[in-house]
Formats: sequence, C-alpha cells, structure tokens
Amino acid sequence: MGLDCVIRDQQLKPTKREENKEMRKQKGFSLIELLIVVAIILIIAAIAIPNLLRARMAANESSAVASIRTVTTAEVTYQSAYPTVGYAAALANLGGASPCVISPATACLIDSVLSLNGNPAGSGKSGYSFTTGVGTVVGGVNSGYTVLAVPLSINQTGIRAFCAAEDAVVRVDPAGACSSVEATVLTFNPLNQ
Repeated sequence: MGLDCVIRDQQLKPTKREENKEMRKQKGFSLIELLIVVAIILIIAAIAIPNLLRARMAANESSAVASIRTVTTAEVTYQSAYPTVGYAAALANLGGASPCVISPATACLIDSVLSLNGNPAGSGKSGYSFTTGVGTVVGGVNSGYTVLAVPLSINQTGIRAFCAAEDAVVRVDPAGACSSVEATVLTFNPLNQ
C-alpha cells in the first residue's frame, strides 16, 4: 500500500519541465495571433480612409460654395455702398485686416481670411483658392464682377471649381477650372442642375 500511494502522488504532481511548458503557453499572444489582428486593422483602415477623404473633399466643396455666396452678397452690398466705384475690383476690397476701417479699399463686408484668400494671405481657405475679377467697366464704374473658387489640389482638396458673376448664380465646372472671364462664367451650368 505504501508504494501505491507514492506512485499516485508522483502522477498528480507535474514535473519542473511540465510546469515551465505550461507557463510558456500562458505568457501572451502568439506571433500568428498578432499578425491576424494587424491584418484586420489594416483592412478596416483601407476601407475607412478613402471614405474619410471623400467626406473631407465634400466639406471643402460645401465651404467653397458658401464662400462664393458670401462674396456675391458682399459684391452687391459694396456696389450699393459705393455706386461711383461699382463692384469691388479685388477680393481684398470686400474685407480688410483687423481692425477693419470701412472705405472703398477695405469695405469690411467679409472676413479677412476670405478677403486675403487664406491665412497667411494667398494660402487658400478650406482647400480652395479664391479670386475675383472685374467684369464690364462702363464710364469708369465696374458694372460687373466674377468670383472664382478652384481646388488647391484637384482630387485631394476638391474636385469641382465654382464661379459666379453679377447674376449671383453659383456655377460649377466639373473639371475643376472654371473661369474668371465674365462671358465664360455664364457658360457653365448652375450648381443645382
């Protein structure tokens, strides 16, 4: 009976080698498991990133359209406030640096970021570059204007270009170019068609 108890006890107790094997198995994740997790994360990123970029371009385009509408409203207000000048000759004439002093050179009708085409000046606003042009000039009075918004980088910050003239209709160019020439602006389709 004494020998039987010893054999049973030895069978129940794991050896040192078996204890080490068991601890090694319990320490962490295997390399295969980690690679599978990384692969799943990369697949999710490959699906999500293009959608995020498209959403950002759509937001930039919406901002550009809103800015074009702001400029057209400011042009009409400028023309009413300064009838001897007519429409503003440049985008900078519609805004001004803070603190803005109202004059024909800086009418303070739009914010300085839009009037200076970005901050710093000339860097664009929300992925688009903005410019204005003088339309028809009659007797020294600007009787027309154009406003243009083009993507800073086509297919990255935006796809389409937007423009308007004194009829205040926002027009779109799917190619991303539009025009600052009054007669050409009128040939593009209105935005909502």
